[in-house]
Amino acid sequence: MTAPQHPPYSSPHRIVFLDRDSLIAQVRPPAFAHEWAEHAHTKGSAQTVERLLGASIAITNKVPLREAELAQLPDLKMIAVAATGTDIIDLPACRARGILVANIRDYARATVPEHTLALMLALRRQLVAYRADIEAGLWQASDRFCLFGHPIRDLAGSRLGLLGYGALGKSVAHLARAFGMQVAVHNRSPINEEGVTEVSLEELLATSDILSLHLPLTDKTRNIIGARELASMKPTALLINTARGGLVDEAALADALTQGVIAGAGFDVLSKEPPEPDNPLLQLRLPNFILTPHTAWASGEAMQLLADMLIDNVEAFERGKPVNVVG
Repeated sequence: MTAPQHPPYSSPHRIVFLDRDSLIAQVRPPAFAHEWAEHAHTKGSAQTVERLLGASIAITNKVPLREAELAQLPDLKMIAVAATGTDIIDLPACRARGILVANIRDYARATVPEHTLALMLALRRQLVAYRADIEAGLWQASDRFCLFGHPIRDLAGSRLGLLGYGALGKSVAHLARAFGMQVAVHNRSPINEEGVTEVSLEELLATSDILSLHLPLTDKTRNIIGARELASMKPTALLINTARGGLVDEAALADALTQGVIAGAGFDVLSKEPPEPDNPLLQLRLPNFILTPHTAWASGEAMQLLADMLIDNVEAFERGKPVNVVG
């Protein structure tokens, strides 16, 4: 979304990056007069406000900016989100205060789909289970040249169900078709694309061999996959989530995996990050569950592209021609 043009800001900007350590990349200086401050990380509302006092531009990846903070920051004109998701930002409060919010789009079209496929492959090929067997000495003690014990399934010929079909969902579909998978989609907007079958959510759940989530987190999508949805999936199915942790009821998933309701799951996200020690998914010690620490987006190439786009957004705002405006 490209916003209407606005007159350029007339005074030197004070720019504050609240969580610089969240981005392992070179961040070029914006090409206009400014004062720059960055902090490795920022924790808590009081510290957020203290660091943003007098700032006209805030850069944040995962530091929240809600009404309570915004009310104390009269100089703030722009929030540059160093990510795609903006659920950490109070968008209505920003609109009311005339604060422009811009995010990063389409920087992860390779890294997130590749991570998604990696989780599928690891689970279908039982890589974690067989590695554990080798570490336990089972192959070394085998009377055969190979070790069986965990069923291996191909991706080829299986049905991939995509819940959500934005840029990342489409990239996952492209890779999946290269593996010979059949692609079915349930999406908010109609789809007219060769090689993609559009189905209801109920059919997607019931017929997918692998279900992969590619939705934003909103009030409507929170816990969209719960105990009822898990029970409607095939017992041989996998659930993959590289989108947002809050899309899935984590306690229900832990029960489903423990009780064999579905065959496995691969997650890169949790409902709270960093997670609390008592998160039910952290308690699992199962070979059919893989959890990675929100790293699907974090290839070196993707992070550098994100950093470049971040400053592009800031420079466009300063010129009075903002881009990638949210809300």
